[in-house]
Amino acid sequence: MRLGVIAEAQGETRVAIVPNSVLKLVKLGFEVVVESGAGDAAHHSDSAYEGKGATICDHRTAMSADIVIAIGMPDVSQMKAGQMLACITDPFRCPENIRAALSAGITLFSMDMIPRRISRAQAMDVNSSQDNLAGYKAVLMGADAISKGIPMMTTSAGTVRPAKFVIMGSGVAGLQAIATAKRLGAVVYASDVRKSAAEQIESVGGRFIEVEGMRVSLTA
Repeated sequence: MRLGVIAEAQGETRVAIVPNSVLKLVKLGFEVVVESGAGDAAHHSDSAYEGKGATICDHRTAMSADIVIAIGMPDVSQMKAGQMLACITDPFRCPENIRAALSAGITLFSMDMIPRRISRAQAMDVNSSQDNLAGYKAVLMGADAISKGIPMMTTSAGTVRPAKFVIMGSGVAGLQAIATAKRLGAVVYASDVRKSAAEQIESVGGRFIEVEGMRVSLTA
């Protein structure tokens, strides 16, 4: 069975399959074809894919594969009935993506709709890794936007108190944001409406305090 990896639209720096994953797929019996330049924005060259057993091809060839793998939803008018497509479709905000796939007779796998709370599905979940990166990046962007240093600094001119960060929510993104802010040396506060969040906050070194009936975590 042929599996095609296509180049993403302008501005998307991710690629659906990295070279190391190609090796695993080839061992499972797939013929992997990768559109030329598909991995360039993600720092994976065509030669890296070829070194793991993939074949470099043009866009049309990749789109004609039995299974097409992508990040964003491609133009399904280039596909034919009976093909399979795995990508991020965002069906609630973009229902037209689903209608287009149905009209074309394509089997669509919306990778952002996999129920990640089911243990056997977690290996296929595409949201957790992106949430992790979002929490990390949010703290870096916040740190870049403020006009003072983050950690406490003691100098001959005196002591500068550390910056304070407030993290709203302690899901996947929130926990990564808490950990990143702590590594930068900030005093970190986090809040969450879920009682189960206490254990999650404690897992990254925090503790809860009660503020006017609201459970707020002090993680510094």
